[in-house]
Amino acid sequence: MAKELYKLPPLKFGYADLEPYISEEQLRIHHDKHHQGYVNNTNSILQMMEKARKDGTDFDYKATAKALAFNMGGHVLHSYFWWELTPAEKASKEPVGELAEAIKEDFGTFERFKKEFSQVAASVEGSGWAALTFCRDTKRLGFMQIEKHNVNLIPDFPVLLVVDVWEHAYYLDYKNERGKFIDAFWNIIDWEEIDKYFKTIR
Repeated sequence: MAKELYKLPPLKFGYADLEPYISEEQLRIHHDKHHQGYVNNTNSILQMMEKARKDGTDFDYKATAKALAFNMGGHVLHSYFWWELTPAEKASKEPVGELAEAIKEDFGTFERFKKEFSQVAASVEGSGWAALTFCRDTKRLGFMQIEKHNVNLIPDFPVLLVVDVWEHAYYLDYKNERGKFIDAFWNIIDWEEIDKYFKTIR
């Protein structure tokens, strides 16, 4: 079976289309440089492992597994991030459909959900992500506070919404003010697309 490598997913909007919340320069660097770097590193690790297996040679298994999880996690989380964003003029300001109903059931109000998610994102230590997830067993929405790209993950919990709070996601636009970036993030979420996905995983 022919093996494939990972590819940088194209954006579904133009580089300037998320302004003023994310600038064109910030988006280009984030997508074309940082995300591309995770894709390149993941592919390099996979190719190194394949060559070692063909040659019958060893590699540093611990370091390789850690590096692969970090870089592949970076690729997957960034892919979610681009998928869920949309220009502000196309974005509904609140969740819609079945997801809106689930948020109301689990959190009481959208404002309560927004407050909790924002605090999870703001309080990430160092670099990482906040994620909204869903547990199929208990039918509950929940949060993951992901450090780096691969620490504190809960296996098999589908990711519905993420925000990248690595400084590379916002430093050109917001300097060290992570909270302002999180506030801006709420204006460019494609809730319709997220609701479509939510319906498939419930």
